[in-house]
Amino acid sequence: MQTFIVVLALLGFAAVGYTMGRARAVMTAGGMPKDLHSLPSYYGSYTAIWIGLPSLILLAIWLIVQPYVIDGVVMGGLPAGMTEGLSPSEYGLLLNDIRNTATGNISARAGEPAIAEAATQLKSLSQTSFILMVIAAFGVGAGGLAFARNRISPDLRARNTVEKVINVVLIISSLIAILTTVGIVLSLLFESFIFFTKVPFYEFLFGLNWSPQTALRSDQVGSSGAFGAIPLFVGTLLITFIAMIVAAPIGLMSAIYMAEYADPRFRAFAKPMLEVLAGIPTVVYGFFAALTVAPFFRNAGESIGLDVSSESALAAGVVMGIMIIPFVSSLSDDVINAVPQSLRDGSYGLGATKSETIRSVIVPAALPGIVGALLLAVSRAIGETMIVVMAAGLAANLTVNPLEAVTTVTVQIVTLLVGDQEFDSAKTLSAFALGLVLFFITLALNVIALSVVRKYREKYD
Repeated sequence: MQTFIVVLALLGFAAVGYTMGRARAVMTAGGMPKDLHSLPSYYGSYTAIWIGLPSLILLAIWLIVQPYVIDGVVMGGLPAGMTEGLSPSEYGLLLNDIRNTATGNISARAGEPAIAEAATQLKSLSQTSFILMVIAAFGVGAGGLAFARNRISPDLRARNTVEKVINVVLIISSLIAILTTVGIVLSLLFESFIFFTKVPFYEFLFGLNWSPQTALRSDQVGSSGAFGAIPLFVGTLLITFIAMIVAAPIGLMSAIYMAEYADPRFRAFAKPMLEVLAGIPTVVYGFFAALTVAPFFRNAGESIGLDVSSESALAAGVVMGIMIIPFVSSLSDDVINAVPQSLRDGSYGLGATKSETIRSVIVPAALPGIVGALLLAVSRAIGETMIVVMAAGLAANLTVNPLEAVTTVTVQIVTLLVGDQEFDSAKTLSAFALGLVLFFITLALNVIALSVVRKYREKYD
């Protein structure tokens, strides 16, 4: 929280520098902004950059380096007998006890004098470091302000400098996004490779039994260690299919109605109300599915002689479909409204009715965007967890019967990684293999969407 306040203060300092730099530029031009090389706002931005950028960079470096330096000093001050011969994990536990004692949290060794003294030292060093960091950051900012003010003159190419800085920031932002994606993929590949050294690749992809409980002892029972993921894939596809049966027609037809038929006053009211569905937390949908929809389907099934499970794929899929209706409706509505009016006028001029125009002209013209909306909805359904946990259960049943309990890939990933786990066991590593499969499924959906867009874009541009 303190660091956030410092960042806000530095941004406020940069805003003051913007005003000062702008005024300085006008003053150096004798009150004639037209004599400046750039607009006065660029000189203000030039000053703000020299204040904010170096100070924020210093702040980031300080926050990265500070824990290592302070931890090294604190651990170096402990008695030699406390740190000798410790493994990395034991060393980390000792340091964690010191940190917990310093912050007032529960610590198993808080009563030891050496730990208490180290915690006091850690707290003192952290406070001193914070004060020095604030002084250094604002000192660098003040230096940047002085440097920028001295550089400002009518001939200074402030616009060129500001645009170069903005260009560099945009490039760095793009690289961060790319490197983050690469890091995610590499982490999945690395952990999945370790998993596949323990479990055969073909057994994971084509096995029909999922029971990831592995034995920790030779005499332990109830731990089969079966990692056949077919039941998870089938359950994921079944629930996604049910959800899209609900969301696709309702969402698309509501989009067509609001874009082509609805009165503007009704549209202004109905569209925001429909989009409210997208803002409801998924856990609320889960409660709705578990307490209302699932019992309704069970009672309705019993009334006609069907055996419906209390946790079923049907209940989870229907509620999930309701949840993703806004994704289909809102995006499709925007795409349909983007179709040029000239296409409608040409169709009406040839004698087509409104429904014929929608069916034969508008929907084909908007097809790339509609497909993109549907694939986004599919990706959203594949990645949903809470609704499935609460309405479909955790049983990895290999079935396509929507009236039975099933589970999905994302639910199993959450289940495998909850609580204290050993990250060198096949049970935990299987979560990364499942994540890798989901990644490639999402990638395939994106490729399909791009291919559809490219196929139809030339026809209707």
